[in-house]
Amino acid sequence: MSQVIDAQTAVAELVANVSTAFEKARAMPKSVYTSEALAELETKKIFAREWICVGRSSSLENPGDYLTLHLAGEPIIVIRDQNGTLRAMSNVCLHRMSTMLEGRGNKRVITCPYHGWSYNTDGCLRGAPAMKQNVDFSASDYRLPHYRCEEWLGWVMVSLNKDARPVAEEFGDVEAMIADYDLGSYREAFSEDFVWNTNWKILAENFMESYHLPVCHAGTIGGLSKLDEMICPPGEKNFNYHTILKDPSFTIGVAHPKNTRLVGERRRMTYLLALYPTLLITLTPGYFWYLSLQPLGASKVQVHFGGGMSPDFLGDADTEKHFNQLKTLLDEVNVEDKGCTERVYRGLCSSAAKPGHLSHLERPNYDFAVWLADRLSA
Repeated sequence: MSQVIDAQTAVAELVANVSTAFEKARAMPKSVYTSEALAELETKKIFAREWICVGRSSSLENPGDYLTLHLAGEPIIVIRDQNGTLRAMSNVCLHRMSTMLEGRGNKRVITCPYHGWSYNTDGCLRGAPAMKQNVDFSASDYRLPHYRCEEWLGWVMVSLNKDARPVAEEFGDVEAMIADYDLGSYREAFSEDFVWNTNWKILAENFMESYHLPVCHAGTIGGLSKLDEMICPPGEKNFNYHTILKDPSFTIGVAHPKNTRLVGERRRMTYLLALYPTLLITLTPGYFWYLSLQPLGASKVQVHFGGGMSPDFLGDADTEKHFNQLKTLLDEVNVEDKGCTERVYRGLCSSAAKPGHLSHLERPNYDFAVWLADRLSA
């Protein structure tokens, strides 16, 4: 059970935590993970203000393709309209306020399942049965509210904050750093959604550090993880990253022979990118996979998981076989991560839990904590 800790106390403990230099730093206080009051504050100060990834644009390729989500309590439709523009709109009917679409699919018309009011894919009211006798009713007065929605390097990003900087400006340094990978051309091959019984920050931190790989992933990728080859530089203002060099024998994890963009060690370099607050990307020269997180209170997190290939490999005879093997491996890795992160949350709820000192390989976790403290104390 989450401990009863007010948000102000949790924020104060976090600010005190990051006031220490990294060389002496400890993990974040347990209140930062277990306080339901802090989870509510995060909704207001982070998830209602920042850019949140909802998936890849290649999964919403055709007019009428849509997905639904809840962001900071708001039911949202993200849909490709009939002119090819990607839009984020309220998923609440303007009549009696029912939610309308669920899951994913394709619709030429958005129809409310309650009274049959219908909307075009640009959000304008299309039809409203039996409304002619209301003399004040005019269909032209009705249009679903819109939210910020942008495509960037193949990602679909949504924000409730009308004043949010454009994504290309917010993450321009990321784009420059990985420009030679041409991430925007990578095609998504799978996407899934699931819920884990842990705090969203525990899963984010788990991605940000590879210190856990030899132990947590001993049954899968742990034996391939060389701690002395991991580079964890100081984080940037709104993201952090670390890099790992792939073994050249792992064919789809290194640059294709016809790839002339990547040179030297970059031909086998994997980036593990954490774009705050919750877009977590593993990018290799051959494939990518990612997680996008949304908290469900303090003790649960909804995870959107997807991945795919660089176009350099598409058409190769053995690519499908290798990618299927990779997907099987990623599923096994997820099972291991689920166990590790859920155990961490259970441990944090103990009265005996105290944060220990961080390894130099957990530099990204420290930088993430600094970012959180800045956002939550503002």
